[in-house]
Amino acid sequence: MVPIMSLWLPILLSAVFVFIASSVIHMMLSYHKSDYKKLPDEDATIEALRKFSIPPGEYVIPYAGSSKAMTNPTFIEKCKKGPVGFFTVMQNGMPGMGAQLFQWFVYCVVVGIFAAYVAGRALDPGAPYLAVHRFAGVMAFAAYGLALVQNSIWYKRGWSTTLKSLLDALIYGSITGGTFGWLWPAA
Repeated sequence: MVPIMSLWLPILLSAVFVFIASSVIHMMLSYHKSDYKKLPDEDATIEALRKFSIPPGEYVIPYAGSSKAMTNPTFIEKCKKGPVGFFTVMQNGMPGMGAQLFQWFVYCVVVGIFAAYVAGRALDPGAPYLAVHRFAGVMAFAAYGLALVQNSIWYKRGWSTTLKSLLDALIYGSITGGTFGWLWPAA
């Protein structure tokens, strides 16, 4: 068993490496550009929604409110006519990336902590590189990716988007596993 505090360096370095890799993936590579589509008449849609002053939050249309209400003929007719969807409304103004990037880095550190905990409980000092990579990498892959599958199942997010995000998670998991394997304490 390896104490989690002795793994502070791979925790922090894996977070830095994943942060850099995610920046490269999203800023230099183009495979995420098709994750979102433009509305057919974006200006008219924005103008129509603007008059309602919708506060930031998560929304579903049409909204039933309860399982019983989902059997109401009016609700069923709204669903048939459409549109049916889930959407997020954010604060007005240009989205600032600083807070989101900070939260992403903190999340990467938290994933590293969980990877350290699992690998540290399963392996002893001096464990082989591949064993460390396997435990830390699988834990990181699960943390970065598996919860995203729910969005395709329940919220109808495109499977292609989810599969691309799972590829990202595989890359991040490999980076995390590799960093832990490289910096694992000797016996």
